[in-house]
Amino acid sequence: MNFDFSEEQVLLQEQARKFLADACPADLVRSALHDDAPYNEELWKGIVEMGWTAATIPEEYGGLGLSYLELVVIAEELGRAVAPVPFSSSVYLATEALLLAGSEEQKNLWLPKLADGSAIGTFALAEGRGRYSPDGIYTGFSNGKISGEKSVVSDALAASFCITVARDSNSNEVGLYLVTLNQDQAISQQALNTLDMSRSHSSIHFDGADAQPLPAGSTDSACLIDQLLDRAAVLFAWEQIGSADATLEMARDYSLERYAFGRQIGSYQALKHKMAHMYAKNTLARSNCYYAAWALNTNAPELPVAAATARVSATQALFFSSKENIQIHGGVGFTWEYDCHLHYRRARLLAVNIGSEFTWQDKLVSATQQAA
Repeated sequence: MNFDFSEEQVLLQEQARKFLADACPADLVRSALHDDAPYNEELWKGIVEMGWTAATIPEEYGGLGLSYLELVVIAEELGRAVAPVPFSSSVYLATEALLLAGSEEQKNLWLPKLADGSAIGTFALAEGRGRYSPDGIYTGFSNGKISGEKSVVSDALAASFCITVARDSNSNEVGLYLVTLNQDQAISQQALNTLDMSRSHSSIHFDGADAQPLPAGSTDSACLIDQLLDRAAVLFAWEQIGSADATLEMARDYSLERYAFGRQIGSYQALKHKMAHMYAKNTLARSNCYYAAWALNTNAPELPVAAATARVSATQALFFSSKENIQIHGGVGFTWEYDCHLHYRRARLLAVNIGSEFTWQDKLVSATQQAA
């Protein structure tokens, strides 16, 4: 049985890789590390023109109506290129939240804008340190207004709106709320420094900002938020696999070009072992990601287990590969002049997006027990 992508999906992957190789070279990613702009607008414009932001949005809302298998192909190539754009926040999280829980009015207003790139969305969940729990949500919603603080929000400085997790002061239930971010008197943001400054992050303070509840987001909010995070976990895992494979290729190429004592360093057994371990971890993670992509695309009951498995294995694979890539480059591996640090930075950033590796290990245990 062939578990690989179809010919059309492989063609999409080749086109995406070629586009990003031209439009997102390493120099562009480097410039984003010290650029004050929240994202690279020229690259984002090209991505929108390629139709990637519209991939899984239904045609009735201005999208292309493609499957999640096409989206994971795109996610892998964005990870390979370490693209400095708000794609994951807008597509994996904000778009999916609207598709899962939005009203028809909200979908008709925002999904076409997300598809054509005229709007960027994000997702605001974290409040303080530690893993997400409904009991730890203190941002409140009352009489159409929302107040509170979200400690770390990806790409909020670039976003037009955010889907915010908040607690209804009347029912005391946690739900999802759509908040536009152009409310200067009621919303303030503070930019945050992270290890990977090619992706912007900020804290958001809401002080009586106008908010709209997502209707389906208040019926069974805990289940819905878990479902949204499971979907995003699969897509983030494919980004991690793309980056992990890129680091392996970078290590291989350098080991064939660099000579020591008259031999290619790649001919030494110690480095062969390192790259063999990288390959093994990447291949195992890719296998888990294929399973998760199938579960996501078919909305299978196994999605919670598959998503957590892919997320954990992809996180481990990318961290290991990015770390070993630096080691294989030797004394120059950690320097600014080489590109190793770009993938290491992204590895550490993606490792904590939508929950840490330990959070997803706990999710995997819980999901496995429930499935038993």
